[in-house]
Amino acid sequence: MLSFSEIQKILPHRYPFLLVDRVTEITETGIYGYKQVSGNEPFFQGHFPEYPVMPGVLIVEACAQLGAVYLLGKPEYQGRIAFLTGLDGWRFRRQVVPGDTLTMEMKDLQLRETFGKGKAKATVDGALVAEGTIMFAIGPAPQS
Repeated sequence: MLSFSEIQKILPHRYPFLLVDRVTEITETGIYGYKQVSGNEPFFQGHFPEYPVMPGVLIVEACAQLGAVYLLGKPEYQGRIAFLTGLDGWRFRRQVVPGDTLTMEMKDLQLRETFGKGKAKATVDGALVAEGTIMFAIGPAPQS
């Protein structure tokens, strides 16, 4: 289990773009965590004020960040950065609204040198929200 402050030590993202609040489990083949979706999220101001819905692209980004925690938490990749390189087969099944807990998993992570992919799934209260495959690349450590 990783707390929010431990996640911040691994990922370079910060408010308002850090979309993983907690990691609940890390296994040999995957990682599990969640984002508590608040009505105070900045994206709800414009998407859509009268009917607030979390943008699908941010659900995908949250899953990608969870996968990055898994990889960048490994000693050989610490201090490096992960980049999204592709998406396959994404389907969105239900809306995510303020008050929801977006539960995410990234499994079957495969890595060849600095490129890889993994299967992502997001749920709310056990109901499938979105799923698909995320491709990524591990880049060098950012220069300060």
